[in-house]
Amino acid sequence: MEMIETICDDFVEFHGDRRFGDDPAIVGGIASLDGMPITVIGTQKGHDVSENIYRNFGSPHPEGYRKAIRLMKQAEKFDRPIVTFINTSGAFCDVDSEDRGIGEAIAESLLVMSQLTVPFISIFIGEGGSGGALALAMGNEVWMLEKTMYSVLSPEGFASILWKDASRSDEAASVMKLTPNDLFKLDIIDKIIMESRRKIDRKTEDVMDELKKELTVKLKELKQLTPEELVEQRQKRFRKY
Repeated sequence: MEMIETICDDFVEFHGDRRFGDDPAIVGGIASLDGMPITVIGTQKGHDVSENIYRNFGSPHPEGYRKAIRLMKQAEKFDRPIVTFINTSGAFCDVDSEDRGIGEAIAESLLVMSQLTVPFISIFIGEGGSGGALALAMGNEVWMLEKTMYSVLSPEGFASILWKDASRSDEAASVMKLTPNDLFKLDIIDKIIMESRRKIDRKTEDVMDELKKELTVKLKELKQLTPEELVEQRQKRFRKY
């Protein structure tokens, strides 16, 4: 929410998936970016224990992804670019989520994102865990802040599965290539927004100013493509993996 309110104007939040209910782990709505109407969607973890619990620590249920799908389809209907901010350890995998179709919701989100005819940029602002992150990350471009991660699962989980020893998580993290620099070299992401200069942290407002400028320029650039070109570019980007 802080990032949306910092780089956007006139944010109006929407609620509910029109099927089951609302999921506070995912926030979304419409806003203005440098005068450009956009749809913005993101995961919200919270600032203290009570909000963490309310937001389910940023781990969405199926209705969260279905809310995001509803907003993406609405953005396409009104020809609004989409920006997603991702910070989740993964989708919530309790019995209720399974009962309400968490796997199907993630799969539907991937299908919808692959066919969107509007510009779409995904940005990792914290954790990017597994399918729970990928379900908001199939953009025409994928960016990461410098001090973030994007991974198929946690290093502890990786070490537990591969070596039966969760204490080897540091070794697993190195093997998994989950940092922005590694992912940029592998051509998984397109841009790194630096949060430091010469090992000195930049001011938050400077980072946000840069992000706003970069987003504005790239969205205007993507808007020059036809709907067919946007779909083709996005699908080609992910198929090359």
